[in-house]
Amino acid sequence: MTEAQRVLVTGATGYIGGRLVPLLLEDGHKVRVLVRSPEKLHDVPWHDDVEIVQGDLTDKDSVGEAMRGMDTLYFLVHSMASGKGFADQEQQIAHLVADAAAESGVQRIVYLGGLHPEGELSPHMRSRTEVGRILLEGKVPAVVYQAGVVIGSGSASFEMIRHLTETLPVMPAPSWVRRKIEPIAIRDVLHYLVRAVDLPAGTNRTFDIGSREVLTYAEIMNGYAEEAGLPQRRVYALPLPAPRLAGLWVALVTPIPRSMSLPLVESLQHDAVSKEHDIDQYVPEPDSGRTGYQEAVKRALGKEMRGEVETTWAGASPSADDASSPLPSDPNWAGQTVYVDSRQRRSSVAPEHVWKVIEGIGGKNGWYSLPMAWAIRGVLDKTVGGAGLTRGRRNPTTLFTGDVVDWWRVELLERGSLLRLRAEMRVPGKAWLELRVDPDGDGSLYRQRAIYFPKGLGGKLYWWLIAPFHTLIFPSMAKNIIKNASKVAQES
Repeated sequence: MTEAQRVLVTGATGYIGGRLVPLLLEDGHKVRVLVRSPEKLHDVPWHDDVEIVQGDLTDKDSVGEAMRGMDTLYFLVHSMASGKGFADQEQQIAHLVADAAAESGVQRIVYLGGLHPEGELSPHMRSRTEVGRILLEGKVPAVVYQAGVVIGSGSASFEMIRHLTETLPVMPAPSWVRRKIEPIAIRDVLHYLVRAVDLPAGTNRTFDIGSREVLTYAEIMNGYAEEAGLPQRRVYALPLPAPRLAGLWVALVTPIPRSMSLPLVESLQHDAVSKEHDIDQYVPEPDSGRTGYQEAVKRALGKEMRGEVETTWAGASPSADDASSPLPSDPNWAGQTVYVDSRQRRSSVAPEHVWKVIEGIGGKNGWYSLPMAWAIRGVLDKTVGGAGLTRGRRNPTTLFTGDVVDWWRVELLERGSLLRLRAEMRVPGKAWLELRVDPDGDGSLYRQRAIYFPKGLGGKLYWWLIAPFHTLIFPSMAKNIIKNASKVAQES
């Protein structure tokens, strides 16, 4: 093991980066993270152990400043979720990062790409491969790991496999279900990432990493079914040359949004198997050996059942979401068209019992009003490329700043008092939902606000179109939250 290094991690709010940072700290490295929105790290357990720098990877000055004094850069971001044009954006950022690293004296760049065959590739895989090439051709030596499907609680690949398998006992599928893939457990990906700092100085190459277990996608889904206690799925490979149609179907029946499902499904047209195992000459396998697919699924399901999912694929907002700035305080609404639906209810229930219900909202607990209406709205949102209601939540009882809750994201959390959610569904404007509880004599006062900033005439028409549904949904929500809080109080 090398001496402790000064390490910069980009993508620390994402699925991989959020799990890598605490492991680097555990190994004694001094860690700095570069993030667009530092508030998303407010509740992570390692918040006080790292240096947090605010910046954007499209801004060379802020990137260069963040890299100054660093030995190793972990470049763990991608722009796939930003939709059309993501490949150009990824390559521009890669050039900027490579140049800034050279100017700042960084000694090594570590990047995670994907396993792929030679020849024509999907736009997603072509972009990942091109980013790796740009980094390898830069002045700073780069370690480019190439991994297949990552299996772990909260990963996009695992969520896609899980929802497809659980939803469809019989699956007429495109012919790509016969493609060969080499999955890898998230714990093994992290092992190789952490050990990248131990590679010889000047190492500048790709390394294929995987479980050494080659399966078809059909076998992957039936392997999940076995671990989940489900009957074996009947998967029929059909000659359907329509990856876009399959991508739309995946977006509808899984939590993965259309902006991600389309490039992901296009990538499934190719085998993804290691072509070399050279990493074995430099990095020993994990102490307990490489994790097989069945064991990786078992571990992922166990973490989800115990509510121990550290990060999820949805943790990092797509860059387009940055336009949704935090809700301004009420006095600043002057000059802004604002629609508000406010409700409040007094109760003899103590505030802490009301808060328990508030913090548990969404996911399997639902939204305490007209579940069919929420479900229909979720399906409609999915059909136009929105988040829908299937993303659920990372932990069934506890929320943290930046967490996803179905089609919302936690923007502000004052534990015990206030929860503000920012909408990530497709609407012509910006929307928030605030849930607050305060002491009121011997009981509590629950207050609820839906806030909407319309965009143009379409935004105003949208509000008035759904206003009749609000008169049914929001009063019912307030009533049922208090009702459930009473049950919580009785059970305490």
